[in-house]
Amino acid sequence: MRKNNQYYVRKAHRWLGVIIGIQFLGWTISGLYFSWTDIDEIHGDQFRQQVHELVPLGNLNLPDTLLVSELSMRIIDDMPYLWVNDQFLINTSTGDIKNGVNKSEAERIARQHVKKEYQIQSSELISKVDAHHEYRGRPLPAWAIQFEGNDELTAYVSQRDGSFQRVRHNSWRWFDFLWMFHTMDYENRDDFNNLLLRAFSLFGLITVASGFTLFFMTTRKRKNK
Repeated sequence: MRKNNQYYVRKAHRWLGVIIGIQFLGWTISGLYFSWTDIDEIHGDQFRQQVHELVPLGNLNLPDTLLVSELSMRIIDDMPYLWVNDQFLINTSTGDIKNGVNKSEAERIARQHVKKEYQIQSSELISKVDAHHEYRGRPLPAWAIQFEGNDELTAYVSQRDGSFQRVRHNSWRWFDFLWMFHTMDYENRDDFNNLLLRAFSLFGLITVASGFTLFFMTTRKRKNK
């Protein structure tokens, strides 16, 4: 029997459905997760406490030849420091340059920002991360301070300037994984213009179009009968 147009449309629709069905399911599941979660909780606001640091500056003792293009304040162990030109820390009282923060100082900085009910478990210095690491795109090296508890909470403190960077926990990691699946950027997770996503979006449009075509073809055939 000679195969008609309906046969080819049906076959194309079937195979397109199989090819992109898993990804469509992933988009739906991840979309549901995003819509049902509180983004503030994903950011870890429930683990953090407000930090109010009032430190008297007194007389600033800085080098006379200091050429400044960028300047910001850091508080380390209740002592004010200037983070100058995104390069070095200067003690405002002595004018001495501080070579980053050590493990104990980083833990005390994290302790200030994380609620007291979470106890520090361990700390490590990280100097390199890959594109999938939860601390990607942030200043390195950094201290990763792990806290006890089922949330597997980790706080990150920049080793160079002592700034508190981020907290990461299990809910954020699930969000990050589903976001990668949602954007289909399996390298960097943040590129919405990658070729794979464009291709699957086009295939999805073709699948829907073939479904409508098949519907109208079968409807017209029934009417003719």
